[in-house]
Amino acid sequence: MRDVLPVLGRWYAAGAPFGLATVVEVSRSAPRDPGAAMAVGPDDEVVGSVSGGCVEGAVFELAREVVAGGEARLETFGYSDEDAFAVGLTCGGELTLLVRPVTPELDPAFGDVAASVAAAEPVTVATVTGGPARRGATLAVWPDRVAGGLGTPGLDLAVTADARGELALGATGLRHYGAQGQRREDTVEVFLQSFAPPPRMLVFGAIDYAAAVARIGVFLGYRVTVCDARPVFATPRRFPADVEVVVAWPHRYLAGTDTDERTVICVLTHDPKFDVPLLTEALRRPAAYIGAMGSRRTHEDRAGRLREAGFTERELARLRSPVGLDLGARTPEEVAVSVAAEIVALRWGGSGAPLTTTRGAVHPPRPSAGSAR
Repeated sequence: MRDVLPVLGRWYAAGAPFGLATVVEVSRSAPRDPGAAMAVGPDDEVVGSVSGGCVEGAVFELAREVVAGGEARLETFGYSDEDAFAVGLTCGGELTLLVRPVTPELDPAFGDVAASVAAAEPVTVATVTGGPARRGATLAVWPDRVAGGLGTPGLDLAVTADARGELALGATGLRHYGAQGQRREDTVEVFLQSFAPPPRMLVFGAIDYAAAVARIGVFLGYRVTVCDARPVFATPRRFPADVEVVVAWPHRYLAGTDTDERTVICVLTHDPKFDVPLLTEALRRPAAYIGAMGSRRTHEDRAGRLREAGFTERELARLRSPVGLDLGARTPEEVAVSVAAEIVALRWGGSGAPLTTTRGAVHPPRPSAGSAR
């Protein structure tokens, strides 16, 4: 959804109705996560994807129908053993989509939501998918305000509280309530989609490897900062235009920077005078990933220094060192792929093993709370 919102915002501002299909639930090895979106706008222009091509043709027709009829629809697509190439997911799994018409009259807050996402301001959108409330009704929830409504004050109040909790986690998923917001009932189904600001990737050490890691970090959707104490290396011209470059002592910069459970920290300084104080700071704060470059000998020396600083083995287990998966990488770009692969594997619980050697579902089980990307 984040990727297609700029186009949807333009359609909305022009008053052009469009059909918006959003993945609200998945099972097994479905190709896209909840929150993936596709829209059909003026002159049948299509943006986005909900399945990587499996059901887009059917969704195109559904989107046109809901715009013409003015009513939202909930549709499920799954794999058919009898006719694998009928309208369904030929790769398996199951997708449930909410397809709804969007106009300024039906969704007065959509333009504000699009503007907030563009400005990296956190917002959660709650949309009714089933039950006695009007399907497709929306409630936009910011940390300090709300817009829209789901049908009853009690439901709005309960969903607002939950939406702010989900927003703090960057989470997206279905929730169930009673018609008046009762939490022990499940007559109304609501899809909460959180648009938290992009997670941060902090890369320390402005070397060639850092430039490659920064590029792949941007590709993965992170807000990337590269930091180095040496101004001759920490120059913007050595990095992509959308990467922030900071000249500062790494541990001091990190000490003054907020991190959370989604933050990725890559220590590529490869010098004890930089990386030991930096890792001392990093291991004492929240982060999704802390990786440090170096040989095994460098790692043992670094780990010994950190033990002397008081870190336990359990605390040191958070450190991914030597950084990256074993891909046989040599060049900076190959090493960046190795680092990115480890970050993704850690995020989703993947093993890092070749799929030809594993069994079961291709996609690992999804965490209970996933970020909206």
